[in-house]
Amino acid sequence: MPQPESTAPAPGTPDRRPRVHPVVARAGAYAWWLIGIGIVGWAVLQLLTALWVLVLAAAAAMLLGRALDPVANVLRRRGLRPGLVAAATLIGFLVVMAGIVSLLVPAIVSEFSDLGPTLENAVDDVEDWLVEDSPFDVSRQDIEDFRDEFSDRATTTLESQGSTVVSGTVVAFEVITGLVLALVATFFLLKDGDRFGRWMLTFVPEDRRPVARRMSARAWQTLGGYLKGSATLGIVEGTIIGATVWLVGGALAVPVAVITFFAAFLPFAGAVIAGTIAVLVTLVTAGFGEALIVLIVAVTVQQFDNDLLAPIVFGRNLQLHPLVILGAIVAGSTLFGPFGAVLAVPVTAMSINVLSEWRADAAEGGEHAD
Repeated sequence: MPQPESTAPAPGTPDRRPRVHPVVARAGAYAWWLIGIGIVGWAVLQLLTALWVLVLAAAAAMLLGRALDPVANVLRRRGLRPGLVAAATLIGFLVVMAGIVSLLVPAIVSEFSDLGPTLENAVDDVEDWLVEDSPFDVSRQDIEDFRDEFSDRATTTLESQGSTVVSGTVVAFEVITGLVLALVATFFLLKDGDRFGRWMLTFVPEDRRPVARRMSARAWQTLGGYLKGSATLGIVEGTIIGATVWLVGGALAVPVAVITFFAAFLPFAGAVIAGTIAVLVTLVTAGFGEALIVLIVAVTVQQFDNDLLAPIVFGRNLQLHPLVILGAIVAGSTLFGPFGAVLAVPVTAMSINVLSEWRADAAEGGEHAD
């Protein structure tokens, strides 16, 4: 049987094969390693995108379960059965949310019933200024032509967005489905959370279970710190900004305070959205000077919270650099829309703290090995 020819040089002859520099070889190895990680990451991202309803439900259940866990613990200490604890906690949460909505929606509707005429008068004042007092050469006919053109363009855009409306309807249905699944998952998380955690540990090698417990406990603690800190900042900002809107004579002070509270769970962007809403509501219902006062107070309060109060409230586990927070929000919103933006910061904080726990365990193992 013929043997393959050897590529090695004959004895006594110089080796003329090209040699690869060690740095180049190492760079090639790292390149293949990064390519492999990129392919796996892309596959995981595609899977998460395809199953985004389940991802939304799981994330919402985790947040809601962690937020309701202190209440459930109080009921557990009273000796109630797990199923009754979960049902009472979840039903109580839904009743509270229904009460908040029932109180806010009528107030918003009643206050904004006169908003249409107010905005129309404001638009008429702007038109009068453009025609009579502005330095621009604008006539009434120009304004009417602009209105007609704008109306035609809006109609054309709505007609061409039929598929977008259908897509939006599908997304709305998926969101509702995800929220229902989240409530069901929250019930079982409150009822069987400990048992589910013990079952998950059976998939971990026995010698790694202690560190797995510490990592999960660190993640649970981080999530709780994020929710507690965000709620604290939301109460402070909502109370001050809502009171300011009320004191200057603006309407919807309570809804503005509630919106500001929930906006605190979305760093950076939430503060901008809540502040903008507060200023616009005050501008329409009170006036320009009053809106300017609300703007100054909103900016001052948010800066105070970000620079002084947030490090104390969140503690060391959640002291993320602003660039990390901004990058997480942009990435989350790009991949998963507004829900990704809301979940980006807690997921990033949990990931960083879990990684820190793993590295600490690895360092301790290395010391013991030495």
